[in-house]
Amino acid sequence: MREPAFWHGPASLKSHLLQPLATLYGAIAARRMQRKGIDAGIPVLCVGNYHTGGAGKTPTVLVLAKLLRELGEAPVVLSRGYGGQLRGPVQVDPAMHSAADVGDEPLMLAERLPVVVARDRAEGVALVKSLGATVLVMDDGFQNPAVAKDASIIVIDSHRGLGNGKVFPAGPLRAPLAPQVARTDALVVVGGGTAAKMLATELTVRGKPVLAARLRPDDASLASLQGRRVLAFAGIGDPARFFNTLRNSGVDVVRESAFPDHHAFSKADIDSLLSDARAGGLTLVTTEKDLARLKQRGELPVWAQAVVRFAVTLEFEDAASLRKFVSDSLSKARENGLLI
Repeated sequence: MREPAFWHGPASLKSHLLQPLATLYGAIAARRMQRKGIDAGIPVLCVGNYHTGGAGKTPTVLVLAKLLRELGEAPVVLSRGYGGQLRGPVQVDPAMHSAADVGDEPLMLAERLPVVVARDRAEGVALVKSLGATVLVMDDGFQNPAVAKDASIIVIDSHRGLGNGKVFPAGPLRAPLAPQVARTDALVVVGGGTAAKMLATELTVRGKPVLAARLRPDDASLASLQGRRVLAFAGIGDPARFFNTLRNSGVDVVRESAFPDHHAFSKADIDSLLSDARAGGLTLVTTEKDLARLKQRGELPVWAQAVVRFAVTLEFEDAASLRKFVSDSLSKARENGLLI
């Protein structure tokens, strides 16, 4: 899906005309969020967004999983598997599954830690626990009530913020903002922009941690593009953020090509991009998530092997605060469990 431009602009006629539908959708979403989910029996940490599209959720999941392992935990990710055809529950195997099977984000995450895909998240809990999980990390699903959450971490891009602040389809919000904020336990603001400043202030007033983070390019990725002119392409929630990250890292981006989020790249797509790149003496580069959709049984097909991966890592300005939040959340979850 390609987000409508009016979602991220000033008040428009389109958003106004869609407001009645947005009011109905928002009322249903808000009521749904109030339902009580099942108790997983282990701590559940959810990483989500208030809105559709990308903000840095997947890198946040990776940082959280790494931290949990440092704390002696065994995290397993539970995902709906958006874009995949398998209903699950199934453990993702990068050597066997493709993005068409399980979705691009689960496939990318599964190269680093155990991931379970389940269209019905409640059905996935048993498989997560059978893999020896001491903590369930929910990738997305903040608005989904199926599984009770012990802590919800919301990720927001500091440059895009909440767009026009309206509920789908008049805007990008998945539910009215107030009930979402009320269920937020921590906010991660990615980047150095100011679009999320008011939201960060509100969460701070509520006594919730607001954690600043930035995407740092992988050293090997930067080295591979040193001195090269590139054609960058991406089919993610916010392709412009990827293109800006490349430029801010000193990469000479000559051309850009944006595709809808979760776009299933075909051989024809890549052949066309490679042809354009070669004609201009450019290197073709994309994101890790896009590259995951090109892989077949864990490997890139011959026709996509010229595509260069640009990897990034999320770095927190105050890693100690994140560590404390996670430790406190786990302790509280386990204390509450003993009281039940």
